[in-house]
Amino acid sequence: MSKLIRKLEGYRLENKISQTKLAEILGVTFVTVNRWFTGKFGPNKIQRHHIKKLLKDEDE
Repeated sequence: MSKLIRKLEGYRLENKISQTKLAEILGVTFVTVNRWFTGKFGPNKIQRHHIKKLLKDEDE
């Protein structure tokens, strides 16, 4: 699991967000998010951008 996905999982757990809700926030499917967390696939460039944007907004 990449560092970005570990941070995203931490964000999800801290904010008590389900994988389904996280997928909705990021504009992807539950299956996509689940595959990121299981390490089957990683986010593409556009998805990484949106993840970073979500995590940065949380840091501010």
